[in-house]
Amino acid sequence: MRDYEETTAFLAEWGRFQQVVFFLLCANSVVNGINTFYIVFVADTPSHQCLMPSLNLSQAWANATIPVEVVNGKEVLSSCSRYQLDLVRNLSAQGLAPSRDVNLTELQQESCLDGWSYSRDVYQSTLVTQFDLVCSERWKQPFTSTAFLLGVLCGSFFSGQLSDRFGRKPVLFGSMALMSTAILLQVFSTSWTMFSILFFISGVGRVSSYISAFVLGTEVLTGRVRVLFSALAVCVSFSLGYMLVPLLAFFLRDWKSLVLAVSLLNLLYLPLWWLTPESPRWLLSQGRAAEAEAVLRKAARMNQVEAPEIIFRDLSPAVDEQQQKKEPTKHHNVFHLVKTSNIRRVTLIVCLVWFTIRTGYYSLSFNTSQLHGNRYISCFMSAAVEIPAYVFIWLTLWFLHRRLSVICILVMGGVSLLLVQLVPEGLPSLAVALEMLGKFAMTAGSSLMYVYTSELFPTVLRNTATAVCSILSRVGSSLAPFLFQLSSVFHSLPYVILGFLSVASALTAFFLTETFGKPLPQTIDQMPKMERLKCPAHTRRSTPGRVSELL
Repeated sequence: MRDYEETTAFLAEWGRFQQVVFFLLCANSVVNGINTFYIVFVADTPSHQCLMPSLNLSQAWANATIPVEVVNGKEVLSSCSRYQLDLVRNLSAQGLAPSRDVNLTELQQESCLDGWSYSRDVYQSTLVTQFDLVCSERWKQPFTSTAFLLGVLCGSFFSGQLSDRFGRKPVLFGSMALMSTAILLQVFSTSWTMFSILFFISGVGRVSSYISAFVLGTEVLTGRVRVLFSALAVCVSFSLGYMLVPLLAFFLRDWKSLVLAVSLLNLLYLPLWWLTPESPRWLLSQGRAAEAEAVLRKAARMNQVEAPEIIFRDLSPAVDEQQQKKEPTKHHNVFHLVKTSNIRRVTLIVCLVWFTIRTGYYSLSFNTSQLHGNRYISCFMSAAVEIPAYVFIWLTLWFLHRRLSVICILVMGGVSLLLVQLVPEGLPSLAVALEMLGKFAMTAGSSLMYVYTSELFPTVLRNTATAVCSILSRVGSSLAPFLFQLSSVFHSLPYVILGFLSVASALTAFFLTETFGKPLPQTIDQMPKMERLKCPAHTRRSTPGRVSELL
């Protein structure tokens, strides 16, 4: 509707109504942060060895039954093999001593035929210990997280369309109900397959509820409050939920107890249905003006202001029909992103940067339980570092150049991750600090790229370009849980891959166009040509209006 914000200006920007909506939707983001990362502890792999049945062995042979192998230059007891028990039993019965009378390296080995014994130093149980997701079944552990991210990928295809069709509020709470039910049923999983399917479903619900809450907030809130909500509050709330995960996991060491607690937190959100309004903008778009007026009159009572006798006088959008006849609408699709050489190069570079940042973000997030030191503190640090990253990028969007910011962020993240492999073993804190710096960069880059992408592409392709980049980046995030499995080949290999990928993306970003302080392109022909990086000169500070418009 034309002049909607002027029509509803009588409500002001920050009354009780807006405060309720603001914090209710931020609470949804907190829950989503918990739902995304509780798998870090639920599916963690504790140290384990082959389970040994009761045998009449000498103490020397009982201690030597598990072979020693070299992993990343260190000698450790094997997690997936043991010496053949029949052979060991015979050697022990003959009175032969290991190492002294028998060369252990010449003995034949076998897999863990009787299962595994798991350390309980950290966890009472995890999904890995429940279903033996180790050794030959090791791939299932990272694929559990991938199942969730694939659900997020699938949900992103239709969640927006459902919200446009049925309304923001029904899709928000329907998604929350779906996600809550799926997580609750995970407690009763009888197999890894059942757990993964339910986790996939919760991923679909997670992205649907997140998008619906985000859109509802941007449509109900106005002015600076809307900018604060969309650019900062939602992201910070998500990180706060992430920070709660290690706290819950510290007190709930059994995976079923942790999952049950998460499901209950989701269920507690559902009664907020009666406090959350539908978007008046969406109601108007559906021709339901009476319902939209009812929402706004209730808001006026909450804000203790008087609403006009007639709120909506003109329910039809301003459309110049004669102009439309003269200039028929041209429809654009995804193929226009590669139609010309200029937009094709921009699309490829932007997609590469998105892929790098998302892959790095989720790889580092899901690896927090394997960092040096206490895994609960490491996870909390990984979550806490996101808050200054979001504040930093929020300020950056107002005052600094886009292209230079992207390049600096990628270089900072890439170099910090490449330096991890050079840290001596005696300085684990330095290694953690470098990884946290990399996480800071990936988090900041994720927020920055939404705005930069919107400024690079013309209006006729802006939503399409953002959607394509988001989908491709989610493909990268789906692969992220497997990346740190490469540490079994070489301990620092995941950091090397992420570091070089970040630096390579930074080099390609040199060829993008600067958009700070420039008008948004409306058509493909108005897109500026790609150019070489120039020495940045500070431009006028008229950008905040454009930032608020985009966010």
